[in-house]
Amino acid sequence: MKPSEVNIKFKELQNKLAQQFDNEAPDLKVILFLIGVQELGKGPKKFSKRQKEELMHIANCRLFSELGFYELEGVDQDGWPHWKRIKPIPAYNVLEQEMLLKTLIVKYFEDIF
Repeated sequence: MKPSEVNIKFKELQNKLAQQFDNEAPDLKVILFLIGVQELGKGPKKFSKRQKEELMHIANCRLFSELGFYELEGVDQDGWPHWKRIKPIPAYNVLEQEMLLKTLIVKYFEDIF
């Protein structure tokens, strides 16, 4: 997908999520949090700051697993998924990181909807 196409699809996704939650368009961090909650599979609830960070980590691992960087090791006794890094992620600059994340997020939501 071309960067312009990714940006258009990402903006559409932001608008769709904003309508769903009757709120402003979520940024990357909020969308990562939502993916983490989805992957945890326990539904919406109140999370501590540390848990929110862990949910965003789960989202990153899940997204980067699509490229073979992580694989799911299993789930702990509390139902939280744990991922194992398979290979190092290349050092991308900030713009490349953002575009890669947007691409993976768009694909994630296309796959689940």
